[in-house]
Amino acid sequence: MSHGTVLIVEDDVALRHTLSATLSALGFEIMEAPNGETALVELRNHKFEVVLLDLNMPGMGGMSACEKIRAAHPCLSIIVLTVRNRDEDKIAALDAGADDYVTKPFGLPELAARMRAGVRRVRQPEGSELGPIEIGELKIDPLARRLTKNGAELHLTPKEFELTHVLMRHAGTPITHHKLLSEVWGDEYGNEREYLRTYISQLRRKIEDDPSNPRYLLTENYIGYRFQDLL
Repeated sequence: MSHGTVLIVEDDVALRHTLSATLSALGFEIMEAPNGETALVELRNHKFEVVLLDLNMPGMGGMSACEKIRAAHPCLSIIVLTVRNRDEDKIAALDAGADDYVTKPFGLPELAARMRAGVRRVRQPEGSELGPIEIGELKIDPLARRLTKNGAELHLTPKEFELTHVLMRHAGTPITHHKLLSEVWGDEYGNEREYLRTYISQLRRKIEDDPSNPRYLLTENYIGYRFQDLL
């Protein structure tokens, strides 16, 4: 079985071909596009699960391409490849519709892991956001509103439970402060980062074996949080 169907959108011919050959050898089905305009055409004509999208491209540019791809394909997993290491650029990419980002130069194992996580999210059956999610020692059941660790129930407040569910539902991808606050508390809380840090700290004390060295609830500095997608 294929590990996933992938469209590589990259204007650097050598890097594009190298990625194509390497990822094909790892079991992914690959097609290539040299720019955003071609990518949009390929996406209309073929079905993909993941798009690897370079941000620095001629023509419409990666950020604009990301917005157009997300608008046309809301369930597609988009991973941006970028040399831009500023937090503002990463946040802008996530706000434009990217699910994740990998900074160049990147390690292939890290990239492949992010891609597999993206494929798993795309392949989740419809309505699975209401089904139980199991990651490592943790299992969350949104219908029963229960979170267990090794079978023992952890007692969470309603907002702690909702926050945990959002993070686990998007496991493996970074979620911005604004998106977390808006989704759990509402748009009026979108800038209350200190409020969110307090809740994350409380959750770590309940979920983690060592809250000072978290295994599940990881901080994406200046951006947001990522729930570690443990195999």
